[in-house]
Amino acid sequence: MGHPPQNIEGSSTVEARTPLATIVVAVDGPSGSGKSSVSRAVAQALGLRYLDTGAMYRAVTWWMLGNGVDVHDAAAVAAAADKPDIVSGTDPAGPTITVDGVDVAGPIRGPEVTAAVSAVSAVPEIRTRLVALQRAAIGEGGMVVEGRDIGTVVTPDAALKVYLTASEAARAARRNAEHNDPRTDVAATQADLARRDALDSGRVTAPLSMAADGVLVDTTEMDRDQVVAHLLGLVEDRLR
Repeated sequence: MGHPPQNIEGSSTVEARTPLATIVVAVDGPSGSGKSSVSRAVAQALGLRYLDTGAMYRAVTWWMLGNGVDVHDAAAVAAAADKPDIVSGTDPAGPTITVDGVDVAGPIRGPEVTAAVSAVSAVPEIRTRLVALQRAAIGEGGMVVEGRDIGTVVTPDAALKVYLTASEAARAARRNAEHNDPRTDVAATQADLARRDALDSGRVTAPLSMAADGVLVDTTEMDRDQVVAHLLGLVEDRLR
């Protein structure tokens, strides 16, 4: 990752009873802002656990699609909210996500899930269930958590709340580079990101927004290493 573990509180590892061992770093922001890669790198550098809450919503969406649930029927989605067994691994070096014991890390990134996840995520019963799972995973802390409502809903008492963003053009270019598919049109990706932004920001339950005490980080002109270094500096400031 290019970043050795930071020497915070006089130690390069997370020791019991130190502030770092219980810290929660909440990273929110829209699609394509770099949340996942940055959050994983920060967690690895600090020896913390990592949780991708977006993968949990994708996993539930994948289950709904595979089990014939109409994802645009909120009542049908709500009725099935408790059925899938979602388990998230928290190792930043190799995070995992399973549904009913099946590894779905690959399938949940497909276009069908991407197109449907905002609709499923807007259902209050889905959010209630997954927020409970997320809070259980966070436990006493020592974790970097990324998503869209972490600092506002999931863990409003997080020591550090970061809102990562970037221009739509920059986010679209990054998303296409991530998928490494030259056939994908950047303009089409940008339009899809704008669609998801509108859905995620406009939903009634836990909309995408920056916490009142969050730190805005615009990554448009920054590469990943620069963003990671900036966040590590913010964590160090919080621990002083």
